[in-house]
Amino acid sequence: MPVTIKSAREIELMRAAGKILGKVHQDLGKELKPGMTTLEIDHIGEEMIRSYGCIPSFKNYHGFPASVCVSVNDEVVHGIPSKKRTIQEGDLVSLDIGVVYKGYHSDAARTHGIGEISQNASELMLRTRECFFAGIRYASAGNYLHQISGAIHNCADKYGYGVVRDLVGHGIGSHLHEEPEVPNYRKFHRGIRLRSGMTLAVEPMINEGTGNVEWMDNEWTVVTRDHKLSAHYENTILITKGKPEILSITEDEIAEGIWMPGGNE
Repeated sequence: MPVTIKSAREIELMRAAGKILGKVHQDLGKELKPGMTTLEIDHIGEEMIRSYGCIPSFKNYHGFPASVCVSVNDEVVHGIPSKKRTIQEGDLVSLDIGVVYKGYHSDAARTHGIGEISQNASELMLRTRECFFAGIRYASAGNYLHQISGAIHNCADKYGYGVVRDLVGHGIGSHLHEEPEVPNYRKFHRGIRLRSGMTLAVEPMINEGTGNVEWMDNEWTVVTRDHKLSAHYENTILITKGKPEILSITEDEIAEGIWMPGGNE
């Protein structure tokens, strides 16, 4: 599938999908507490998604059994919710969620600390978000995809973290995964030139230790090879001639002032 440039109508639908996803992330994150099972988190998340007239992007996608990927501590991505898995005080919990609104997807992830967490965990969580914003400073029409990837990697290197290479971001639109791939690590070729109207899911997956990962026996869940912590921060963004528009940013993040909403054409 070639890289698609979205029409004005498609962009409006993706804005709507992203706004809904931002609300789901914000509200579901506030529900997390010690003693919850990861299956409870999934059920609450799916109910929220459907309450907005959306469909969960992930449910039954290539056989994935849930609406929310709930990944805990050393789990990088694709944690399968279970009634046997309970989150505890001090855990890092990453929620990766996708919604479909009127045929268009939005995809975003956030990592949350449960109760009091260690300084190492807190720093990893915040610095993974920092890696995302370091990358998207280059996400403007006329720049090259590798500039986003290199900036993410440079930010992680600054803190001595491992960057996951086995999993990457992606284009997004009427399909959950579209071209191009969006690596979080340095590439030695320029890749595609960015154009206004492209929509990308940029998603640093940053590990406290090694960037190497392995798959669990369920063939979905990816864990750090050294079993140290991992964090995940993702948004769906729209490329413009100016700074990118983050379609899935939450209202709390806007209030925090981490990024002003809206792109500049």
